[in-house]
Amino acid sequence: MPIPSETTTDLLERLQHQVALFARRAEQTRLGGVGKARNSMDRAAYLLLNRLDNEGPMGVKALAEGMGIDSSTVTRQVAPLVDSGLVKRTSHPEDGRAVVLALSPRGRTRLEEVRTSRRELMSVVTEDWTEQEREMFTDLLGRFNSALADYHLGMTSGDEQSS
Repeated sequence: MPIPSETTTDLLERLQHQVALFARRAEQTRLGGVGKARNSMDRAAYLLLNRLDNEGPMGVKALAEGMGIDSSTVTRQVAPLVDSGLVKRTSHPEDGRAVVLALSPRGRTRLEEVRTSRRELMSVVTEDWTEQEREMFTDLLGRFNSALADYHLGMTSGDEQSS
């Protein structure tokens, strides 16, 4: 691997600093949105509910694998969602012994409130951006998130291979 030039080093320093600032500001606002839904759903709950909404009912293992986290973490994060009625546990349609998690009607309503609030926040924060700038930032951020996910997947599978 070539040694980065001073320019590349400076650029990577600015990038890591901006990512650190973004992480702090995202945590400060929880990207909660505006209005009454602001700060009312934590990141883990939002991501779990969003996945169940987009992909339908699934078991804990499938949910964990798709999110790149372990089953015990998903079990811990889902428990309060079940307790609050946002997620329901149901029997697997083909194997009644297996349990699947599904978004409840209450969960779907709550998720849509939060999504709407977060879209409003993104609109406010980027109100002086062009649609092209919003699209470019979204594409680059998606690419960055995919690269991070791939990196962490490689780290995990590398750990398993060395065990």
